[in-house]
Amino acid sequence: MTNALLRNARLIDPEAGTEGLGWLRIEGGRIAETGLGPRAGGMDCGGACLAPGIVDIGVKVGEPGERHKESFRTAGRAAAAGGVTTMVTRPDTATPIDTPEVLEFVTRRAGQDADVKVRPMAALTKGRAGREMTEIGFLMDAGAIAFSDGDAVCADARVLSRCMTYARSLGALIIGHPQDPVLSSGAAVTSGKFASLKGLPAVSPMAERMGLERDLALVEMTGVRYHADQITTAAALPALARAKAAGLDVTAGISIHHLTLNAFDVGDYRTFFKVKPPLRDEDDRMAMVEALRTGMIDILCSMHTPQDEESKRLPFEAAASGAVGLETLLPAALRLYHAEALSLPELFRAMALNPARRLGLEQGRLAVGAPADLVLFDPDVPYVLDRFTLRSKSKNTPFDGQRMQGQVLRTWVDGNLVHDRNAKTSA
Repeated sequence: MTNALLRNARLIDPEAGTEGLGWLRIEGGRIAETGLGPRAGGMDCGGACLAPGIVDIGVKVGEPGERHKESFRTAGRAAAAGGVTTMVTRPDTATPIDTPEVLEFVTRRAGQDADVKVRPMAALTKGRAGREMTEIGFLMDAGAIAFSDGDAVCADARVLSRCMTYARSLGALIIGHPQDPVLSSGAAVTSGKFASLKGLPAVSPMAERMGLERDLALVEMTGVRYHADQITTAAALPALARAKAAGLDVTAGISIHHLTLNAFDVGDYRTFFKVKPPLRDEDDRMAMVEALRTGMIDILCSMHTPQDEESKRLPFEAAASGAVGLETLLPAALRLYHAEALSLPELFRAMALNPARRLGLEQGRLAVGAPADLVLFDPDVPYVLDRFTLRSKSKNTPFDGQRMQGQVLRTWVDGNLVHDRNAKTSA
């Protein structure tokens, strides 16, 4: 059913930066009308928050090659349960998404199995090896929304500059991972006294700044559209600020884990806290919260990276990096709302409006005519997270056993209800 009236809802409008009690009418899968105040008929939302569905950049799905970690079916269900209505998927699969044929396979699987919209990225270089450019034009024709080698940083500046020059000619977006590949190789934590006490291989925060400075110099040289997938250290912010002030077409993101956790969380060697880049010091975390509030950092995402039990049940140094986040992105982000660090419109600006704008999508707004991709949630429901209740195949969340506050009640994609917390089938 793509027609509905939702009333008595707290409308979270990231475009206007406002929130207020009102109603929203869906017609033909799009938002037909909105207003403040009471309205008769339709579904009573009970004063819960109604916001644009989350557009999550950087979701890892295990197809092709690692369906045992995550499939499009399980990722889609997890996304819907987390209020994510568009997954922008990464190309760093076991078989890299570096040809139109692989991309078409992924697109077909996503269309068949996922409950939410899926927009795939493609690899920037063949095999993500940093030596030879992929067929960017053909991949764009096949539906690639952006190009990235993920955490396989292209060390050859000449190759990267060629990729950027060609991408610029086609108007393609490149998503970089700002790290110096040599300094960050093999690192498990951020350097400092704590890392030394724990005896773990560490990387200096300067590796991020060095990687970003290199990428931004090439962006200035080529004029390409560029997004830094994660900026996690205060040391990198001045370079980002200079690039934006100079008018370069640059944006930056951060994962929810780097925004709500810090380096001390790895204290008991729990490998669920091993992510890439590693968790940072509290001063850096606070600087990132402020950078997101001011708009210096544009996008907040889950960096959903499923890993199976075998790859995590290892010594910290040897364990795989990454954490699942599709279902925990919103409740974890609500920690910042409850701490009065960010308002709900500011959070949804970073999780919905800005990523949609960066990718040229219609979503992320409550405006008339926009797709009815919506999430209804109660920001105040308290609970303790049990990882085994997550819909993802892999259960590697750092929030396991932690007290959370905020729960998704319903999710709509193009006006169709894809998740209802109270329905038996959603359990």
